[in-house]
Amino acid sequence: MKHFGRLAALAGLLLSLWLIWQEHPAAVFASLRVAGAGLLLAGLAHVLPMLANARDWQTLVLGPQRPSFLQMLQLVWIRESVNSLLPVARVGGEIVSFRMLRRWGVRGPAALGSLIVDMQLTVISQLLFTMVGIGFLFAHAHSGTLRLAGQLAWGVVALAPLLLLFALVQHASPFERLTRALNHLTSGKLAALVGESANIDESIKQVWRKRGVVLRYLFVWQTLQCVATSFEIWLALYFLGSPVSLAEAVVIESLIQAISSAAFFVPGGLGVQEGGFIVIGGALGIDPATCLALAGARRIRDLMMFVPGLLAWQFAESSRGAAPAGPGASR
Repeated sequence: MKHFGRLAALAGLLLSLWLIWQEHPAAVFASLRVAGAGLLLAGLAHVLPMLANARDWQTLVLGPQRPSFLQMLQLVWIRESVNSLLPVARVGGEIVSFRMLRRWGVRGPAALGSLIVDMQLTVISQLLFTMVGIGFLFAHAHSGTLRLAGQLAWGVVALAPLLLLFALVQHASPFERLTRALNHLTSGKLAALVGESANIDESIKQVWRKRGVVLRYLFVWQTLQCVATSFEIWLALYFLGSPVSLAEAVVIESLIQAISSAAFFVPGGLGVQEGGFIVIGGALGIDPATCLALAGARRIRDLMMFVPGLLAWQFAESSRGAAPAGPGASR
């Protein structure tokens, strides 16, 4: 699996370079040079969706040991850094986050339950925002855009049942059922895990029973997160000399997120993200060179925000013997 990730990263890098070469590298780099320090400002704006993500995830951690908002912000930063820059199929950040939550005193079932529900609700919200993006393309369609919107719509229709099944599978107590089956196959050697798995399933159900928390997550915090991330796109295109409306920025961001999630096995979405920007930006009338410059701006953001995040993770791992900060939850 590790070698597959490396091969996917190499293939994506080659695709990225080929796309830039096709669209005249001088034009792409000229756009980046004109934008200059504005792209740094657009990259720093990523702090805004991280703040919303930290708060919505914090509300899913039930129990007296809920981490503080600043601790959750650190978790979001490290999780995004690991998932964005390392060949971990976008799950390595969750593993690192679980380890840190446990170190801060959060019970195992509560920590894992919050992570799983966060993933489930993120899938649902991403599906909703993708539908919004497709709807915008239909409403503002010329012939080429209409074809693209139709293709994306069919993709959502095909994936929706699987995504909803993933989001609602907690009602079937999957962890307990799986460990019971494994315990039976191993003649009772995993009996101790059956009870722990049942606790994880119960923690997931407890979060879902908090309907107010779930609804605020989906329609308040995730909306703020999507708009804030789209603001990065809006800022970057403004400084690149191709301003768009905030609604168009939301369309670009929602569809790019969907494409990147579908290509989760490609580290950093190399090549996939660049191609996605060209297709979606082209549908909104943005020229290919500017689309590639926008993809470059996203890479600048990743380097600015996530390389320090990896360093912060290494620092946190090296200081694991030190006493963690108190939970001090804000509720």
